[in-house]
This record gives sequence, C-alpha cells and structure tokens, in this order.
Amino acid sequence: MAYFISVLGLALAIKGLPYFAFPVQIKKWALSLQEMPERTFRNMGFVSMIAGLLLVYLGRKVF
Repeated sequence: MAYFISVLGLALAIKGLPYFAFPVQIKKWALSLQEMPERTFRNMGFVSMIAGLLLVYLGRKVF
C-alpha cells in the first residue's frame, strides 16, 4: 500500500507541474479542447490506458 501511495503521489506531482509552471498556456489549451471531436478524446484515452497498463506490466516483470 505504501508503494501505491508513493506512485500516486508522484503521478499527481508530475500531473500538476504544467499547471504550476505554465498556467496561461494551460488555459489557452483548455479552451481549444472544446473544438476537438469526441473521437479524438476517446482515442487519446484508449492509447493512454494501454500505455499505462503496458508500463505497469513491464515494471512488474522487469523490476
């Protein structure tokens, strides 16, 4: 459980970095998201899920 909490904390720190470092650009980017089709979001989500699962799999097998 401690490992999971550490990984979750690291993920949140990495995810929060752009919002802290580039808030103006993040606002512009967020406004441009409304113009993107839903299919693009679904594809990006699917690719992200597969990449995350692959990293977990490799991390469990290699380390």
